[in-house]
Amino acid sequence: MIATFPAPPGATIEIGPLELRAYGLMIALGVLAAVWLFGKRLAERGLGTTDDATAIALWAVGAGVIGARLYHVATDWDRFDGDLGSIVKIWEGGLGIPGGLMLGIPVGLYVSHRRGIGLGAAATCAAPAIPLAQAIGRWGNWFNQELFGRPTDLPWALEVDPEHLPDGYAVGTTFHPTFLYESLWNLGLCGLLLVLDKRVRMGPGALMGLYIAGYGVGRFWVEGLRIDPADEIAGLRFNQWMALAFVAVGIGLFLALRRRPWPTPADVTDGAEAPSPDRTGAPD
Repeated sequence: MIATFPAPPGATIEIGPLELRAYGLMIALGVLAAVWLFGKRLAERGLGTTDDATAIALWAVGAGVIGARLYHVATDWDRFDGDLGSIVKIWEGGLGIPGGLMLGIPVGLYVSHRRGIGLGAAATCAAPAIPLAQAIGRWGNWFNQELFGRPTDLPWALEVDPEHLPDGYAVGTTFHPTFLYESLWNLGLCGLLLVLDKRVRMGPGALMGLYIAGYGVGRFWVEGLRIDPADEIAGLRFNQWMALAFVAVGIGLFLALRRRPWPTPADVTDGAEAPSPDRTGAPD
């Protein structure tokens, strides 16, 4: 073996007298990066400010965390049955991203609308920011040593401490670092969406459809590598079926919105869509 991806030094990070849970810290850093990118895109289009992005993110992230936790609890109920107090311990891991997206995105769009930002325009600005947050937040799984893939001896194989090894695996077994695969996929998806937004004319909201479909594709193949217990339907893990549903919804949304015209400045009223930006970020 040429090299391996090492196990983390621990699940906490100490900064002076402070001891931070690395899982929560990575999620927080992802949120901050997403708010920055979302706010930047709003400002480039003259749609809002950093304050708008922060206010929208507070509601969207809060709803997303609740949705993600409820999704995880619902799909892994055996872990919580008889220990309901563990449901609130999100710092120990256990956030189902599909649930976070299903609740967080609608809430974020609703708050955007309430602040006078059109739904399609807000969705277009937010689309690349969401995978950026996911790319950073996924590193929380590395610190918690969870949700890794099946055994492998690839050069980038993940080392896991003995106390985190699944039953039946010998000490020293290395695994696919699925957190890394998904992190890189989401980072690449963020970059691709930014490029497409600059170079391809699409209707308001169509970019969000591409994000949803792109996330589903990546999640499907990464999920297929994982070995943690999960319910299966017709040979596929439940989350793989959810990923396929995301692909279908994303493609449908893109097809429905890709040719939708952007309103002209004269058409923009309170809560309506903003005009499409050109490649320099200036309104048409």
